[in-house]
Amino acid sequence: MQLAERMSRIGTESAFEVLAKARALEKQGKNIVHLEIGQPDFPTPAHVVEAGKRALDQGWTGYGPTAGFPEFREMIAAYVSRTRSISVGADNVCVVPGGKPIMFFTMMAMLEPGDEVIYPNPGFPIYESVVDFLGARAVPMPLIESRGFSFDLDVFASKLTSRTKMVVLNSPANPTGGVIPREDLARIAELLRDRDVLILSDEIYSRIFYGEPPQSITQFDGMLEKTVILDGFSKTYSMTGWRLGYGVMPQWLADAVNLLMVNSNSCTASFTQRAGMAALEGPQDCVDAMVGEFRTRRDAIVAGLNGLPGFTCKSPSGAFYAFPNITGTGLSSKALADLLLYEAGVSCLSGTAFGAHGEGYLRFSYANSLANIQEALTRIAKVSERWTSVAR
Repeated sequence: MQLAERMSRIGTESAFEVLAKARALEKQGKNIVHLEIGQPDFPTPAHVVEAGKRALDQGWTGYGPTAGFPEFREMIAAYVSRTRSISVGADNVCVVPGGKPIMFFTMMAMLEPGDEVIYPNPGFPIYESVVDFLGARAVPMPLIESRGFSFDLDVFASKLTSRTKMVVLNSPANPTGGVIPREDLARIAELLRDRDVLILSDEIYSRIFYGEPPQSITQFDGMLEKTVILDGFSKTYSMTGWRLGYGVMPQWLADAVNLLMVNSNSCTASFTQRAGMAALEGPQDCVDAMVGEFRTRRDAIVAGLNGLPGFTCKSPSGAFYAFPNITGTGLSSKALADLLLYEAGVSCLSGTAFGAHGEGYLRFSYANSLANIQEALTRIAKVSERWTSVAR
């Protein structure tokens, strides 16, 4: 038996592959500092956990509506309307198990073979993976370090063609931590307003920022009716294992996404949705405290990385990733990531895990304790002789 040809075109998320290598080393007795996985190291807030337990006790264990419970969708619509200064309703909301189904279902519903999708590179690898899987053409949009890892807008304009069917935005971004400036979003909106192009706006890190709040392209004239907002609970409320996300989109597309949902998952777990309701309507100080701790860690890891020979690191404006430029080491991203794992006991990701334009960078997740971050920096400094001696 052979797999279908399309399976040869699907990619993966290499963070989990690196984690497996690190776990194997730990089984051999090696101590590893984990800075590879992008999930908050904070517990799910207590009131959210209690709501989930209560829902189980109350029997919220059966099938629910495919699109999500109406009261939950109303709550999400109100939250998104308030936080993005737009107006959407429950019929625009699709509740799904995690954020990835919104990527997958939106692309499956919209893309034909040969359609072009402009996406950020380096960027979340699943964008390119799904585009390739569906037989569409992935068009990488290089992120520019000197612009805070935003687009070169002239290059972006040059990549728009009659075949462009979708543009993917991610702000704050994985892996760079970059936030697209409002003036850039305004220019992107101007370029796309009169085109038959859908925007997939991945806003999963929308609550994790350190300066001005990230803006959504849906705030600009003509954009709401051609944009899918992807958001969820994994990052903001440290609920990665609960598998709870949502998309906000025009109703005609929501109907298609719900059709794909009923054909694949039937529905999102009922008790999980009740926990999500508690997250949205409950106290938000837990989120503020988490972001405050991330800010402290960000400042520490950026300062530490900038003190390493061959490293330079911009301070990220959002998310919880540092993305240092390591070209000064003279090593490739993959070679340096492997060296740090096997010789320093520090697990991070090669920039090329996020696309070809990630060469020359590493990604460190600072979703770990300050003590572990400092330990990782100390270990990297100790092995830096490996590349400084070569440079000499």
